[in-house]
Amino acid sequence: MALSIAPGITVEEPITVTLTGNGDDVRGHVLFELGERSEATVVVERRGSAVYSEFVSVDVADGATLNLVLTQQWDDDAIHVGEVVARLGKDANLRGTVVTLGGKVVRLNTSVAFAGEGGRVDLFGLYFADAGQHQEHQLFVDHAVPRCTSRVTYKGALAGASAHTVWIGDVLIRAAAEGTDTYELNRNLVLTDGARADSVPNLEIETGEIAGAGHASATGRFDEEQMFYLRSRGISEDQARKLVVRGFFADLIREIGVPAVEASLMGQIDLELDRIDDETRTEELVNG
Repeated sequence: MALSIAPGITVEEPITVTLTGNGDDVRGHVLFELGERSEATVVVERRGSAVYSEFVSVDVADGATLNLVLTQQWDDDAIHVGEVVARLGKDANLRGTVVTLGGKVVRLNTSVAFAGEGGRVDLFGLYFADAGQHQEHQLFVDHAVPRCTSRVTYKGALAGASAHTVWIGDVLIRAAAEGTDTYELNRNLVLTDGARADSVPNLEIETGEIAGAGHASATGRFDEEQMFYLRSRGISEDQARKLVVRGFFADLIREIGVPAVEASLMGQIDLELDRIDDETRTEELVNG
């Protein structure tokens, strides 16, 4: 599938593409091209039950702006391995958001290369893994030219036995990339015992003439003090957990910039939390 926006064209409404897969060996190649000084928002929804491999090419020409939202809402048995490769021209802007909520195994690699000065990329990620799910997100930002900016912010929540997430973020500032400004952040919220979050931020700098560079990573358990505070004010345990997790994800979801998608994701997060509550109650009944 290929989508091209002509130079100088601004697409006012979001373009939504739904990819539904079923089968044991489904392969896809998706291409997004934005001409010079064009603007567009593209939302790609992936659904169904499949073993799916995918390559996504993104080319943002000089002065163009793309807001790209990729959602993984697979059935519980789906396996998805994908690679997203983006190239940014001079003064180009890419706002990329990855949302992973479904699938048995999901692994997405995202790489961005700056081909002209003055480019900016903002990469956001949201993932929620429950029992038996493995979700992996790897990112690479290549600052090869001067005066470009990158920001990476990924947040994940985990619940249930053997829920496992992996986040790896790599930023390379090459010797020629003077004036680079970059920062990457990953945060994980572990809601139950038996879940595991791995987080590996990396930063390689080959020049001292930069505007700024840094990274941070944090993984923590559900805050019992927050729970006690909310419970003391008459809020049920289930509702308190929803409020905390909603607050954890809210600022990131607002960055998507598509109200219908933002509302839908909040609803799906609530469904994930409802399922956790149901499983917890069932376990308590079984164990007496």
